[in-house]
Amino acid sequence: MERYDLVYRLYDEFDTKTVREYQEFVDLFPAVDSRVALEHWQSANEELERRKDEIRGEFATGETLAEVAARATRDQAFTALDLESKYGRAVNVLVLDVDETLRSAGGTDNEIPRETLHVLTEFHEAGVPIVICTGQTLENVKGFAIQGLGSEIVHSGKLSIVYEAGTGVFTPGHGADTKQLLYEELATEIRDVFDTVRSRVLPEAPEDIRRGCHLQGNEFNVTLKPNFETGSSRAREIIDEALVYVLELLADAVVGVTDVDVDDASAWTRTFYADQDPEIRSVLEGEGVHPDVSPADVPGELADVLERIDVAYYEADAAEIGSLELNKVVGVERALEVLGVEDPFALVMGDSKSDLRVMRWADEHDAGIAAAPEHASRETLDHVLHTDELVFDRGKSVDVLRTVYALNRLARLG
Repeated sequence: MERYDLVYRLYDEFDTKTVREYQEFVDLFPAVDSRVALEHWQSANEELERRKDEIRGEFATGETLAEVAARATRDQAFTALDLESKYGRAVNVLVLDVDETLRSAGGTDNEIPRETLHVLTEFHEAGVPIVICTGQTLENVKGFAIQGLGSEIVHSGKLSIVYEAGTGVFTPGHGADTKQLLYEELATEIRDVFDTVRSRVLPEAPEDIRRGCHLQGNEFNVTLKPNFETGSSRAREIIDEALVYVLELLADAVVGVTDVDVDDASAWTRTFYADQDPEIRSVLEGEGVHPDVSPADVPGELADVLERIDVAYYEADAAEIGSLELNKVVGVERALEVLGVEDPFALVMGDSKSDLRVMRWADEHDAGIAAAPEHASRETLDHVLHTDELVFDRGKSVDVLRTVYALNRLARLG
């Protein structure tokens, strides 16, 4: 029987909603030292297996369909079928952003929901490697990964952390390849620029920026974060000021490794990045410092350096400089190499422009599918909508993970 017909029968003839409810209860039941509670869990588990057995007995592929029914809604199952029909293969690696993707301050108290963590453990048990791909520091990511997924998974050799948006890769259990500091491979003059900006960014900051921001504890990138609630009007004001200040420092630092005239470097640097990013231009115009200089007038020697340095503005959240030679794509490629994923077909989940680079890389290389939350950046959301429309509600990344879980199960049917 054709697979679509099988799935129609599954969801039309069986109470799959109740099966999913039992499965979720069994999976997420907290560890408690209570005989009554354990008996309740055992009773639910027995009922779950009874209902799955009914499905198993009805279809030749009953084991697969029972697992799909227990974890995916009707819509998720048919989306999974559409993806399998389009690509003809299962997802063999997860590439996942964290903030505002796996977790969301607006919907999950900035914690990764338990159901999301559980589905990730199921992918791990099925042999699917996990690449956490984030702008956060390594120590922050290691902490919540161990707390949420457990030390066994983190140190299994099947999990990698691409941190600081690609400046480093940490893959426990791989000997000399466990930690790779990709920024050490950059040219000396680029590293000198970052060293200079980092050493000056707080000591020389105007008082309002020094009081209103803190320097994130990165190994390489220079990131100013607000000392106010992310997303608040005060955070927006201070990060807008910080962006202008960071551009000024960057201009001075680049002068130190070139022969560009110091008097003109600031205006050229501002116009260079304003031309690159409309959000940066908007901030500079709002702060009254957008220069009356054409991007075409930027000296080639200055442009050659600036083209290798990324200035990122995250409204009411961060002002950052990073290396365009070290982005999430570079980090993901190195992580896949260490993990031994030679022919990747990834689920790439993220919300920002840095995640969009990975999504485009996957699309251009036929190496995966993309998913994003409904509040993702406009460009990211447009990409996802024009590919497979895998858009999920805030804090509900688990919905896409369950769809891909069903895809991987259904792909086995051939």
